Amino acid sequence: MAKNWKSKLHEIIYEADTRAGKLFDVVLLVLILASIALVMLESVDDFAGKHSDFLVTAEWIITILFTLEYFARIISIRKPSQYIFSFYGIIDFLSTIPMYLSFFIVGSQSLIALRALRLMRIFRILKLARYIGESNNIMRALKASRIKIGVFIMFILILCTILGSVMYLIESDKESGFTSIPRSIYWAIVTLTTVGYGDIAPHTPLGQFIASIIMILGYGIIAVPTGIVTAEFATMDKDEIHLNTQSCPSCATEGHHDKAEYCYDCGEILNPEETD
Repeated sequence: MAKNWKSKLHEIIYEADTRAGKLFDVVLLVLILASIALVMLESVDDFAGKHSDFLVTAEWIITILFTLEYFARIISIRKPSQYIFSFYGIIDFLSTIPMYLSFFIVGSQSLIALRALRLMRIFRILKLARYIGESNNIMRALKASRIKIGVFIMFILILCTILGSVMYLIESDKESGFTSIPRSIYWAIVTLTTVGYGDIAPHTPLGQFIASIIMILGYGIIAVPTGIVTAEFATMDKDEIHLNTQSCPSCATEGHHDKAEYCYDCGEILNPEETD
């Protein structure tokens, strides 16, 4: 009997193929968004001052619900440490403890520290990625493109170093802000990425001409990483894209093939009840 309710709980919490699983994900998403909204409203002094009781009560309710979810995830798998020390397990823990830490942090100076600790609730937004199915395919495309993107970034760094050094030679005698090569490289990066803070600007005609070339060049360079990832995503084998949200009941590993019977990480049966 215990095995049945644990399996059912695991199916609801870790999977989204069933109606209960989808409902759980939707409710959890609403709670995450509500918690983030509370963090934002709490940073508005006027609102926080008038509605402090509401904010504290709402945050405690959400914290308790997330605490129950955290322990439910631990209970529903055979190897709890696999979840506790996983990326999302750590994120879940960090996003839950700030309210409980408020019991142990006392004194007037601790109020500032407490405010900083409460910002850890922002980590809950990272949990949103767990429920976006296409994020796995995007991450796979990014991983496949990492070498090309790495080479491209290295090329950009070399280009900015050269351009920054050239601008230092041209503008160092003027009061334009190019006081050193590192500062000139900083200007080249800001200009090439089309950010343009305006804190440093060339004064000589030659420097302004080179700056114009860098600005135009920046528009084409920005599109390169997007093109690399898009091309990789478009050429991905359609057979590699799986819609299976099933999670291993033993180690909580996800990303199995649609017709998989065993976990590719620990080898456990994915649907033990079907084999009984």
